Amino acid sequence: MTSHDDTAGRPPEPYDLIGVGIGPFNLSLAALADRAETVSALFLDARPEFRWHPGMLVDGARMQVPFLADLVTLVDPTNPWSFLNYLRDQQRLFPFYFGERFQLPRREYDHYCRWAADRLPNCRFGSPVTAVHWDAEERLYLVHAAGAVHRARHLVLGTGTEPVRPAAFAPLSSHPAVLHSADYLTRRRALDAARDVTVVGSGQSGAEVFLDLLRHRAGDGTRLRWLTRTRAIAPMEYSKLGLEQFTPDYTRYFHGLPAEVRDALVPAQWQLHKAASAETLAEIHDHLYERTVGRPIDAEPVEILPGTAVTEAAQGPGGLELHCRHGDSGRRHLVRTDAVVLATGYRAVRPAALDPIADLIDWDEQGRYRVDLDHRVATRPELTGGLYVQNAELHTHGVGTPDLGLGAHRAAVILNAVAGKTLHPLPHRTAWTTFLPPSAPAFAPPAAPGPAPAPQPAVLPRPQEGTERAAASR
Repeated sequence: MTSHDDTAGRPPEPYDLIGVGIGPFNLSLAALADRAETVSALFLDARPEFRWHPGMLVDGARMQVPFLADLVTLVDPTNPWSFLNYLRDQQRLFPFYFGERFQLPRREYDHYCRWAADRLPNCRFGSPVTAVHWDAEERLYLVHAAGAVHRARHLVLGTGTEPVRPAAFAPLSSHPAVLHSADYLTRRRALDAARDVTVVGSGQSGAEVFLDLLRHRAGDGTRLRWLTRTRAIAPMEYSKLGLEQFTPDYTRYFHGLPAEVRDALVPAQWQLHKAASAETLAEIHDHLYERTVGRPIDAEPVEILPGTAVTEAAQGPGGLELHCRHGDSGRRHLVRTDAVVLATGYRAVRPAALDPIADLIDWDEQGRYRVDLDHRVATRPELTGGLYVQNAELHTHGVGTPDLGLGAHRAAVILNAVAGKTLHPLPHRTAWTTFLPPSAPAFAPPAAPGPAPAPQPAVLPRPQEGTERAAASR
């Protein structure tokens, strides 16, 4: 690999690829690029070390994807940055084997990623990227980070997503008792004095926070409430054929749909990517069941209210006041509570470092990236370097965008595109489901009747021909 040290007074050779942000997706790309001798890469992150959703590493929380959805395995099972090799390094292979669990504890996935990030030579933490410029003469990106300027032919954005706070909670944006689930563990102590806590959000984070509060506040008289806009506390789709919507096949199908159809599909598919796991919901039910043995169901100060939207939130004379509307009945009611945990998801945002080249990006009508199947962003003709995104293309690539199971595949697609050749062969077919029916054949009028063809004598195959054909059909 080409050296990038300026040892002879000359500018260092540009990198083929610079990644901005080191979350699981860019970390996957870094792991695959580490073995690509023809591609030089550098990955930069502002944080001092890798951390993956530290506020949600609650006790007992497990991943929603199998351990094979690690940084590399679904593309290159022989790669040394695989989860199984991590287990080998940590001397945990036998305990994992006897555990017989396909899904990892969240804490272990975080530790695995930190293990890789600490050892990958192309990852650099404590290097916030402050600006990205395009040098039209050199045809290179100039990436300003931590007092240095790095040059690169291609750029990959993996800056992650930011917590979403519903507009109704804007008046409480700085209230110390209103926190997002992203900060749950780090700020859980702030909830200790609250005697009434409300969780808002129907997804996995909401379910995990609610379950954790049930466990930690059991028997102390605290009223716990769970509000969700969804009409039911419904589990995530986890059937084998249903999960095929998290395959490259479905991604290609979704990408080929008209933009207005894609925009309508994503919210309709909430049960594929925004619901809670059936296992977590079962644990909540089991916990409540055991707590009420020998007592009426309503003996516990617990409320679960689906189909309920918070339309307004404010500080009242006796605490926080949430104005709610029940979707089916239209009934409105007021909830008074001491604290709120917003498990209301995340969304991709454009990093400020892109501002210097914002005018060179071909935004869509809603100000979003236009992204092709190689995950390359459409740009103006004068910006010739590849600009790629990871987990910012939900609107063009569908519900598999934030899914860890597609992370290694997407990283391989990007790496192949940057290299200009196939470094990692990828499968042509990954699902049993055919998502798009074949085009109807062109209509052809029936042929005019004519004389029947003369009968032909039957030609029997020689014995060896029959044997070869039979063998070929097995």
